Amino acid sequence: MVAHDPTAAPLSPTARFTENATAIKVGEGLWKSPVKFRSYRLDIIDPQQGVAAVHAVLDENGAPILFAGRLKIADRKITEIETLVAHSQADAMLFAPANLNTPSSEMAATPAAADRMPREQMVAIALRYPAGLRAGSFVTADAPFAPNAYRFENGVRMAGPGCTFQPPSCENMRTQRIPTLPDVKQRLLAVDEEKGIVLLYMDFGRGSLPGPDAANKALVTFEAFKIYGGVIHAAEAIFRSAPLGASAGWE
Repeated sequence: MVAHDPTAAPLSPTARFTENATAIKVGEGLWKSPVKFRSYRLDIIDPQQGVAAVHAVLDENGAPILFAGRLKIADRKITEIETLVAHSQADAMLFAPANLNTPSSEMAATPAAADRMPREQMVAIALRYPAGLRAGSFVTADAPFAPNAYRFENGVRMAGPGCTFQPPSCENMRTQRIPTLPDVKQRLLAVDEEKGIVLLYMDFGRGSLPGPDAANKALVTFEAFKIYGGVIHAAEAIFRSAPLGASAGWE
């Protein structure tokens, strides 16, 4: 993509590509922009599913953009490419790529062998998060969080120690006041068993964005959950707005 050369990628002849839920030809969209990687990049690898995913900050004409992507691999060929791109705060309610220089120590760390969990248990714990959003309470959904658990959204610390969203109430992620979002939908993207990361695609549905266009738009996100020792230690999201009720094209 950086070299603007789709032929250099090991693509399947039937490879499908979406950018912000729009199906386009590989080589179009961000592939045509003068982009390069900045220093922030978190890789999430799921060999069992044949999936490689990423959170990253890219440079486009000298300006930072937020990028998330998922590749599906079969027979050593890329068969699916799903990407989400946020160019500015106009695309997303929050936008602070300057805060993302390197992956956080929590996300980058490899949990001790004794703390690692079977993927089915990791996924079950991660799904308590969207269940909490639908209920309007992580306590009601019995979502387990570590005492110092935190949440980053587009580089903004919205929960956990040092949070910026209605402090001090946001410092405890489990008891933090959250909106009730009954229409939240999620899709499992990847489980990195070695790093202890579960990546979900979520569409938060109606009521998830403020402002004059709130009735017509929803927040969609690639959200990574650090899970080990039976609890969620961190949630880090790259998100943007999307038309309300729009399909991501991969359901």
